[in-house]
Amino acid sequence: MLVMRRGDAGMRPRTALLMTLPPLMWAGNAVVDRLLVGHVPPLTLNLVRWVLAALLLAPLGWHVLRDARRIVVSWPYLLVIGSLGVGAYNALQYLALTTSTPLNVTLIAASGPLWMLAVGALAFGQPTAPRQMAGAVLSLAGVVLVVARGSWAALAQLQPVAGDIYILIAALAWAVYSWLLVRPPAWLRPPSRDTLQAWGWAGLLLVQILFGLLAAAAATAGEVALAHSASIDWRNDWVLAALLFVAIGPSILTYRCWGLGVALGGPALAAFFANLTPLFAALLSALLLGETPRGYHALAFALIVAGIAVSARRSS
Repeated sequence: MLVMRRGDAGMRPRTALLMTLPPLMWAGNAVVDRLLVGHVPPLTLNLVRWVLAALLLAPLGWHVLRDARRIVVSWPYLLVIGSLGVGAYNALQYLALTTSTPLNVTLIAASGPLWMLAVGALAFGQPTAPRQMAGAVLSLAGVVLVVARGSWAALAQLQPVAGDIYILIAALAWAVYSWLLVRPPAWLRPPSRDTLQAWGWAGLLLVQILFGLLAAAAATAGEVALAHSASIDWRNDWVLAALLFVAIGPSILTYRCWGLGVALGGPALAAFFANLTPLFAALLSALLLGETPRGYHALAFALIVAGIAVSARRSS
């Protein structure tokens, strides 16, 4: 996504609103997906979500399809980022929510900066500063605390639920996706900056979704083959409303608000707001699912936020 910085004029109410909506939508996505467990298979849910998102986004981004030549030239890059951002990350999150809670999932996902550092250092040659290492240790401690369900003594006999593993892999996939957005290797033949600017946010998102649907459809086919069913339970009226929410809110609205918010306030401020996701997940889980947060959730949240704050500090 291309971002134009407007300077440090202070945070205005519009900027705060734009940056608050994405974590609220992300938390709502986790809670709604937890509600859909047993009503929509997780990989089918991912496919349906992005098919609906593509149909809803088409009126805004259809112009990108006229640029078929550049899409064909850039297909390896578009297939990789689409598979990671649309196919892998969201599918793994939905799988995670079949066995883990929205609060656990969002807390573990909040360790994203840790995986960003690891991927940057190992795959992109990005040096890691000591303060970033310290921040990574704090964030990792928060993740381990969630996985251990608050019992350090239980780590020796730790048997994390499958959902915790799925969301860790999802966070790693998102880190690779994010690095490929800002520093794609030449051999993947990424589109030029001018091309991305011409496509605009809606066109770029639409083409990512279209390529990501290939991976999502393949995963759903595997789910059908293993479970011999991918049926959606339409007996509850709210199922359709839930599907429309995940297609509009966390998919299209969040993407646009996040891009505008980063343009107005900058990436550092946006990262702080992103860490509101577990807080919103805790509030929504208590309200809609009756899942009351535990003390270790608060401590894990504090550790993860502290880790990101330490990592983001400028050297004096």
